[in-house]
Amino acid sequence: MHKASEDRYENMPYRRCGRSGLLLPAISLGLWHNFGHVDLYDNFKQILFRAFDRGITHFDLANNYGPPPGSAEENFGKILREHMNHYRDEMIISTKAGYHMWPGPYGEWGSRKYLIASLDQSLKRMGLDYVDIFYSHRPDPNTPLEETMMALDHVVRQGKALYAGISSYSPDQTREAARILRELGTPCLIHQPRYSMFDRWVEDGLLDQIEKDGIGSIVFSPLAQGLLTNKYIKGIPENSRAAKSHGFLQKDQITDKVIDKVKALNQMAEKRGQSLAQMAIAWLLKDERVTSVLIGASSVAQLDQNIDSINNLNFEIFELEEIEKILTNEV
Repeated sequence: MHKASEDRYENMPYRRCGRSGLLLPAISLGLWHNFGHVDLYDNFKQILFRAFDRGITHFDLANNYGPPPGSAEENFGKILREHMNHYRDEMIISTKAGYHMWPGPYGEWGSRKYLIASLDQSLKRMGLDYVDIFYSHRPDPNTPLEETMMALDHVVRQGKALYAGISSYSPDQTREAARILRELGTPCLIHQPRYSMFDRWVEDGLLDQIEKDGIGSIVFSPLAQGLLTNKYIKGIPENSRAAKSHGFLQKDQITDKVIDKVKALNQMAEKRGQSLAQMAIAWLLKDERVTSVLIGASSVAQLDQNIDSINNLNFEIFELEEIEKILTNEV
């Protein structure tokens, strides 16, 4: 059994999630990559141990995380069962359903059938009686929003989830989802959108909407799939996501203009005594509407580097102005 560090809560900031009673760590760990059956078990086990030792209490999963799909939940459940189950009440464990998971018409999107069946499968894979947060992973254009939200309300009332969340919903969809859940008596706890210095769509109404509705947020892809690191300053590394044609980051996204921005931001980060990745995470946390930033990690060293973002979260006004100039091509 893992014995956690006794000082694990001394340095990590915890933020209230919207108007709820729940606090989340400023940095949360996502198991989207590096925790599947194709990865090294001992490596991600050590990552989980280290994350918890450093105050990360929130572990974010989804039914399709792996690869293969479902394997991240299976591996997380095994580690929890064999090494960390005595800390279950100190953890926030979340999972989601919305993307393709199994064949046939009931294996994806937002129907009541799919969401409830998927959560039951996730609980079995992780060996849990409940998850803390269950998300609708993406809006379904063909299923009535009322049906999707009623499914979230249902699993909370069953005790299979403590809170309901949504991910990648537009501002209008978020407003309507929040209204429905509020009327059902299960307020929407949290929204999980994509957000980074290079991907700022949430600033066009979504952050304002979640603030109005008292919803927290946890943002994913804070480093723009690795662009907001020093990895690409000298070109595209062979083992990077951009070098793999099946990845989410494509070579044609890494233009000379983007590289110029990365270099300028990297220089700013160095002046702040941070890596570019650390500054990018800190920049997101400057907004109090961002409850937590969801990071991934392929090693304990990378995890530590990203968590160390919390050592310098404050920005001077001139720094924010300079960052804005860089991002809007004014320098």
